[in-house]
Parts: sequence; C-alpha cells; structure tokens
Amino acid sequence: MALNTAHAQGGVLIFATERILIYYDGIEMQFDGPGMPHFKGKKKGRIFLTTHRVIFNSTDPKDTMQSFSIPFLQMREVELEQPVFGANYIKGRVLAEPYGNWEGEAKFKMYFTHGGAIEFGQAMLRAASLASKNRRPQPPSYTPPAYGNIYAAPPPAYQPPQDPYYNWVPYQTFPTAPPQNSVYMTEAPPPYPGINPDMAPYPPTANGYDDKAKEAAASAYYNPGAPHMMYASAPPPPNGYAAPPYQGHDPPPAYDQVTKKND
Repeated sequence: MALNTAHAQGGVLIFATERILIYYDGIEMQFDGPGMPHFKGKKKGRIFLTTHRVIFNSTDPKDTMQSFSIPFLQMREVELEQPVFGANYIKGRVLAEPYGNWEGEAKFKMYFTHGGAIEFGQAMLRAASLASKNRRPQPPSYTPPAYGNIYAAPPPAYQPPQDPYYNWVPYQTFPTAPPQNSVYMTEAPPPYPGINPDMAPYPPTANGYDDKAKEAAASAYYNPGAPHMMYASAPPPPNGYAAPPYQGHDPPPAYDQVTKKND
C-alpha cells in the first residue's frame, strides 16, 4: 500500500495503461495500523477498482490521508463479512509498498453504505487472481514510480470497456463512471502487474486528448512526498534515492478464496 500517492487536483491519479473498472461513491474505510496516525478512525470517500489495484480517495480535504493505493500483490487474508445488523464489508491485511510513505502492515475494513460489497469483493479477488498470473517469475529490482507530468485521462481509462475480456465486472451493480474532470493520469507505467498483460497505452483521440490537450490539462508535477502541492517544474529527487532489491511476497488470494461469514 502507498499513502497519498493516488490523488491529484481533487481527483484520482492512475498510471498509464491502467483502467478503472469500478467506481463507488459512498465507501467508509476503517484501519488498524500501529504507529500510523493516518489510519485512525473511519474515513469516508470513494473507492476505485482498477486493473492493477484498489484506490481510496477521501472526500475530506482536511484529512491527512487523502488517498491510499493497494496493489493486488500487497493484499492478504481478504474476506467478505455479512453481519446480521449493519452494512456488509470487506476486510483484510495490506503490506506497505517500497517508498509508499509508510512502513509495515495494516488491517482494513471497507463498508459499503449503499450496498454492493459482495459484488465488489468478488470482482476484486477475480482481478487479483488474474494479476497474479501475470507476475514475472523473477521481478526486477523495485524502482519507485516517477509520476512526472500528469494530465486529464482519456475516457477509455474510466468508462466500461466494450470488450468480452471484462465481462466478469459487475457493471449492472456499479453502472456509474467517475466524473470526467476527476480522473488524472501519469505517463509512468504501473510498477506492478495488472489483469491484462497486453494492455497498450491509450492512443491520442480526436476529442481533445492529444499531446497538446495533455499539456494544457496539467502542465504540473505531482510530488507524493508533498501531496497537497503541485509544481510547475519537476522537483529534484531526494538525496540517496536508491532502489532497494525487490521484496517478494506471497501472491494475492485466489478468486475462489472469497468467503462469506455471518456474525
């Protein structure tokens, strides 16, 4: 998991070639992370299931946690809970990413205040299972992503794909796409595997998302170390910013491992 690296200009920030599969406005997140003041209490906001991870964006502009990102490879012990009273929720553990602005691990719970926990949980584990199959046998040394220039994402990045490859995504439960002016993209590729190894960068389109439109949309630089700041030029890298060796972990849970429990 990475803290405060997946938001920009009041919206969500995704990688090049990453696609948003599900958008849900009305999530409540609860964390239990020792030594992490950002994790205290319930957080209200929006949740995104993408081809590479789960992203939470806070709706409270004063919260120290404006976003967090959970790549599928960092998830552990994911379960679906169906209490007799109260909203259904998804729970699990998450491991920190290298250079993710925090260290260690934390437990999380996702409360779906308007329903949809079962469908979201099943889709999330299906995506995690597909992504784990695309994990390289010998991953290269981890390199922190260079966010670089960001721009308004083209519609294919957040609209339902017209492709049978994604026919398992429950769009009947989650038909709403995020607002067009709330999705931003960096030119950096995802630093971890996604569900489709053949996904190519989105081509320039005739409706304004060409190179000039990208430059006009956001000729600024985003620094994850200063999540509330935007720069007119790229800030210098921190001293000694060397990449550590790749830290291998167990693959995420398989799709058929999702469990339903009644409290």
